[in-house]
Amino acid sequence: MRRVALMVLLSIPMAYAIDKDKDRFVAGAASSYKGHQTSDKITIGAAPYVTDEETRKAFDKINPNKYGVLPVLVVIENNTGKAIRLDLQATYVGPNGAKLEATPAKDVIYATGVKKIPRLYEPLPNPLPRREKKGPLNIWQIPGREFSAKLIPPGETAAGFFYFQTPLENGSTIYLTGISDASSGKEYFYYEVPLERQ
Repeated sequence: MRRVALMVLLSIPMAYAIDKDKDRFVAGAASSYKGHQTSDKITIGAAPYVTDEETRKAFDKINPNKYGVLPVLVVIENNTGKAIRLDLQATYVGPNGAKLEATPAKDVIYATGVKKIPRLYEPLPNPLPRREKKGPLNIWQIPGREFSAKLIPPGETAAGFFYFQTPLENGSTIYLTGISDASSGKEYFYYEVPLERQ
């Protein structure tokens, strides 16, 4: 009887770990996304997360779009044979050419939503105004899944989200700069990846 009780007690942490691991978010290969671009042996994929079903995979029960924030997953694959340094700058470019810089996760957690989500040409204040109380986007996934890699070794991949205070518009793109060779400092060409729903 003691042996059975001990086995049950030992299996609880394992069952918890398996249950927790099933909700783990894993990005796909950069080229697997409809919106992707390859240049200089670097492939960048991008995907906007809009619907509840899409955002549930990364942000559990919270859909940031309902609070005026569009999350865009960016995946970078380094096949250059050399390490690349990232000082990544992400800009949302609307179909009319209007541009909007990404909002840092530290500001996104204060978003509380707006009655009417403005179009790109009516942006929310950037950064979002600070409030004393953090909003419904104050969840670990917002900063925890933000794109934060600064270096990608050869043959490796980095992924994470950028956040934009706008709804997704057809024909929009994400414009990325700040990728350079880690040893020489030579900057690679910019990347402009279409934002296409998966």
